Amino acid sequence: MTESAIQTQVDPTVLDGFEQLQAMRHGLLPPAPIAETLGFVGFEVPERGTAVFELDPELRHYNPIGSVHGGVFATLLDSACGCAVHSIMAVGETYTSLDLTVKFLKPVTVDSGRLRAVGTVIQRGRRTALAEAKLYDGRDRLVAYATSSCMILS
Repeated sequence: MTESAIQTQVDPTVLDGFEQLQAMRHGLLPPAPIAETLGFVGFEVPERGTAVFELDPELRHYNPIGSVHGGVFATLLDSACGCAVHSIMAVGETYTSLDLTVKFLKPVTVDSGRLRAVGTVIQRGRRTALAEAKLYDGRDRLVAYATSSCMILS
């Protein structure tokens, strides 16, 4: 979709998933409220089947043991997986997450730098899609990994 086509079509019901996400990125559709709640600082969908989210860790994201709460990791990873799947939906298709499995590999603090979650669709079938996401810290170290199964609805 060209830039001018995105600017003239903001009705999400006539856009496919990739076009909807591009419209969000360009401010023509509202972002997901969770992005504001947690303070996401970056979002892009460079191609169909891939989504990237970024967040700068803050003290408000901490758990009682002094590191970023696992729920923040899970939300970033779930967003990356879900939007990767969203980006391959046809007009009129939606999806819902069936599961999310997260593996925490390293602790994250405010000193870890900007977090980047990269989600990719692994497989899409008629009724389900499988995605994975990797979460990297500011030094490009893998700090968490997730897989998600999504049910496709029409």
